[in-house]
Amino acid sequence: MRRALALPLLAALLIAAGPEAGRDPAEEAMHTVKAGETLGGVASRAVVPRVLIIEANGLKPPYKLHAGQQLVIPRRRSVTVKPGDTGFGIAYDAGVPWSAIATANGLDPKAPLKSGKVLVIPTLSKLPVDAVTPAPEAAPAPAPRSTPIPRPSIGDPATGDDAPIFTWPAPGEILRPYTRRGAKSAHDGIDIAGAEGSAVRAARAGRVTFAGMESHRFGNLVVIDHGKGWHTAYAKLQKVTVRLGDKVRMGERVGLLGHTGETPRTELHFELRRDGRPVDPEAYLPQDRPR
Repeated sequence: MRRALALPLLAALLIAAGPEAGRDPAEEAMHTVKAGETLGGVASRAVVPRVLIIEANGLKPPYKLHAGQQLVIPRRRSVTVKPGDTGFGIAYDAGVPWSAIATANGLDPKAPLKSGKVLVIPTLSKLPVDAVTPAPEAAPAPAPRSTPIPRPSIGDPATGDDAPIFTWPAPGEILRPYTRRGAKSAHDGIDIAGAEGSAVRAARAGRVTFAGMESHRFGNLVVIDHGKGWHTAYAKLQKVTVRLGDKVRMGERVGLLGHTGETPRTELHFELRRDGRPVDPEAYLPQDRPR
């Protein structure tokens, strides 16, 4: 289930680029401004549209530069819109808010996409909160429950670095596991069985960056930003019980398990992403699932 959310979400991830002093702007990913340089001049030499440099660095009018300032030079990425694509899905896959992509391409973010159009994906240095859809009315606060016992920080299977502590969002069996992209049948998350209307809980504390209906594949959806490039997504919910911008605790209810969106059965589709890229949730969750 590759094509994901219009994340708004989900909102854009930090794309790091180290200083490359002494290199021409046409090649470097980070430019140190020299005395007398202007934004237009840097953009021209970098062969990158001025608006993309503005977006990538969060610059404000009148866009004056000062010597020693570090500018991210967004190397061009692009995507060709396919039939059925949504801004939400393109933004989620790119790890960049749809509002930023629309701005970079001179589009109305609310207008439908045209198949075959090539979109430039901007590089962002900061992750703004992108509210595309208002959240539904929040349900009454859930009854107090015991706080999940956190496990020790584990080594990240991909890098060996310490990974955050996550807990299972629902106790059911796994109906479909994660399958990496490039495989015969890619699946960006795991599908967890459960009873209709049972609680779906935050896998880690964080801030809600999307809460509402994703009109194509994922139905009622919640996305949580956990900081440092980590996000979780909870899809196909019967109902969303948090609001956009809410701060949630680990184990707090964020929705009710359901079968909205594109699914033949009641299940939770759960994704874990690091720096915009899907990773196998099971590699970061406790081995013993709750019952």
